[in-house]
Amino acid sequence: MINTKIYKAIYILAEEMLEADRRHDQQAFDALYAELKAICIDNEGTDKDHPEQWETLADFTVDIDEALVIYDKALAKANAIDSKDHMSSIAFSMAVLQAEMGKKDAAIENLRNAKDTVNTVEDKAFKVEIDELLAKLLAE
Repeated sequence: MINTKIYKAIYILAEEMLEADRRHDQQAFDALYAELKAICIDNEGTDKDHPEQWETLADFTVDIDEALVIYDKALAKANAIDSKDHMSSIAFSMAVLQAEMGKKDAAIENLRNAKDTVNTVEDKAFKVEIDELLAKLLAE
């Protein structure tokens, strides 16, 4: 379970980054991103380390290769605590980026992993989204 104080900080930073992006305020976005990254680094390897913070950091990472590295770290942390919700959402996010990059095989593998772990998740729309992207990539 993620520390409530950290979760709230991450949630607020994410909202503020979305707002900065909406306003095209790169300076504010960069400052907020640096703050989120500092939280991740400060908590890494402690009992406050959680895949949620790393997944959020990856979600806001502009460089796709760097985002995939961070998602991979988040996925390892999700696997370590057997968090199916995080495992499926992280694998799906990785697959979307990999599909954009033309890394079809890696994307398909991550979508299959997401499909395997999403069974315990209540979000039916998310399950459909995984199935649709997987079907699209397999049909190509």
